[in-house]
Amino acid sequence: MDTGLEAGMLGVEASLVIAYRVYGAFGFNPLTSEELVRMIAEKPPAFAASAVAAGIAAACGLRPDQVLAAAIRPLRKETNRNLRRLGGDASPALDPSETS
Repeated sequence: MDTGLEAGMLGVEASLVIAYRVYGAFGFNPLTSEELVRMIAEKPPAFAASAVAAGIAAACGLRPDQVLAAAIRPLRKETNRNLRRLGGDASPALDPSETS
């Protein structure tokens, strides 16, 4: 998948995850205490994985778009997982492993 499209999908998935969680916070689909903790705890490992992937790609001399793609991949993995968990069968997410 094109790097720009990957970045766009990351934005869409993140926005949908935020929407699901806001709806839950307002009681439309109440969040569990586990989900409330997950909202905070998932971010440092995801961004660390993103930074490591980008660093490795840069150290290998890849082009900037390839470095960006490497940075996006771990973040999309998390947003996709969240979207599938929160949205269930209604989730429009694409599986990041199915993309090139």
